[in-house]
Amino acid sequence: MSYWVGLQGILTRFFGWLARRMPSEQQRLLALTIVAGGLCGLAAVAFHISIGLLQTHLIEPATHAPGHWWIVWTLAVPCLGALAVGLALYHLVPTAAGSGIPQVKAAYVLRNGSITLRETVAKFVFCVVQLGTGSSLGVEGPTVHICSGVASQLAKLARLSPKNQRRMTSVGMAAGIAAAFNAPIAAITFTLEELIGALDQTMLSGVIVAAALAAVVEHTILGANPIFHVPHNYSLGAASSLIWYALLGLLAALVSVGFTDALLYFRAGFRRLQHVPKWLQPALGGLATGGLAVCALLFFHQNGIAGAPYATLTLALTGALPATAMAALCLLKLAATVSSYSSGGAGGIFAPSLYMGGMLGGAVGYIDVTVFHHPADSIGAFAVVGMGAVFAATVRAPMTSILIIFEMTAGYGLVLPLMIANMSAFALSRHWRPVPIYEAFLLQDGIDLHPRPKPRAPASSSFPNP
Repeated sequence: MSYWVGLQGILTRFFGWLARRMPSEQQRLLALTIVAGGLCGLAAVAFHISIGLLQTHLIEPATHAPGHWWIVWTLAVPCLGALAVGLALYHLVPTAAGSGIPQVKAAYVLRNGSITLRETVAKFVFCVVQLGTGSSLGVEGPTVHICSGVASQLAKLARLSPKNQRRMTSVGMAAGIAAAFNAPIAAITFTLEELIGALDQTMLSGVIVAAALAAVVEHTILGANPIFHVPHNYSLGAASSLIWYALLGLLAALVSVGFTDALLYFRAGFRRLQHVPKWLQPALGGLATGGLAVCALLFFHQNGIAGAPYATLTLALTGALPATAMAALCLLKLAATVSSYSSGGAGGIFAPSLYMGGMLGGAVGYIDVTVFHHPADSIGAFAVVGMGAVFAATVRAPMTSILIIFEMTAGYGLVLPLMIANMSAFALSRHWRPVPIYEAFLLQDGIDLHPRPKPRAPASSSFPNP
């Protein structure tokens, strides 16, 4: 706490100096955007490194324990980690639960982007514990929440107007996505699609600057390599494969609808539980996640259910997993994420949706290879497209889903398959479930970002009825 007080004093003096040098608030806003981009990049790197260290020392040793002890520890570690987070959420900061993106959207729309320091710090610490102990959740949503909180605190210290404080929240979201996915271009489109919704020149310029700076910081510290190392530059090998890419779009929409419906259904179910204390419910989700991870390891010798999912997902992108394993891992990941999230845990759904999409796409790729006798590289290509399709259908950000796959895999040869699968998955899921998942979460919490005015009662006639 003393460290933060000292840092706050330094920042206060800095902002006083800045106000004297830059009397115009627009000038200060640009300077703050640059500072926010750098600080958000540092916060995101610290967050990801902390999770990685905890996974290395907790869930990974648990899954590799000798004898049959690995089963016990794989069950126990996610359960105990979720229990610790459940206690902290219930007694300290309940608003740190969940993905983080719904909270940022609510802050942007209803509170001029205001996110408290307490919520920001709690999100960092609780998610490090929950993800480091193996819950089936992602780092990307929490990274957005943390970075938006950092940007919000800077705006408050600089005493910006409410309108510009709101703009700084969008800056934090863009910086968070850029640092989380190593994808600054996709960060810009996601912020436009998910948060801003309309072009604002001042806001857009800030989003671009912050995303670029956060990506530079992340590149400098963690390296400039894409998240997934795909050995081949995949491309559309034969036009006949488009049939299966269209089928993949349909299946991705079905998986996404099943996933989001299950999240909402079980989230409501946990809230109705009266005989299980709220602080204990995340532990039940952690125990279920551990059990599903044991199944994946016993039957398929692969993880990614509990702990870091991207190593196993990379195997799917290279076509190194059998079709049955990929289909089963897709369903196991769906069930594990529903368990971890719906029980009240802290973590996101981005990474799980990418994992499910990669496994689904790889399984469909086997159909393409079997029916049309196309090269085995098709399996990896379908896995890449599947990631984008399930992401587009779940998050409802079709432009981002295409760009994020390009930036994460450093491959641009699948433009047409990505457009076909992603847009069909997006259109079908939106048709079947018009309310996006993040807004549906907020509606469950009693928060409506787009309330409709109540219809006025018809005016009574001054003439008597005949």
